[in-house]
Amino acid sequence: MTWASWTTRGVYSGHGGVLTEEVGPLSGDLTVHTTWADDTAQITVQYTGAADWFTMSGSPVPCSSEEDSRALHEAVVEAVRLGSAARVPTALPEPDRQAGKTPSE
Repeated sequence: MTWASWTTRGVYSGHGGVLTEEVGPLSGDLTVHTTWADDTAQITVQYTGAADWFTMSGSPVPCSSEEDSRALHEAVVEAVRLGSAARVPTALPEPDRQAGKTPSE
């Protein structure tokens, strides 16, 4: 079995915080954790330094590769920073393109 995980501490949520399955919205200084295994990503959040973890609304999600799960983790961190009762994004951001190139090049 292949798996990977990422944790980002000190993510300050935007107004409205992040929506969780267990307790509703959390806001403030949060830690975001993503675990990827068996083509599935599980995303949890906690108040930084606390013991309890909560499932972010929209988790788990299908995720076909370790690379995609890392991109998903980064997208989740950005969603938490934006707030507005953030949920797990349903689409990954497009890969960065080289400057000056159009998608047809």
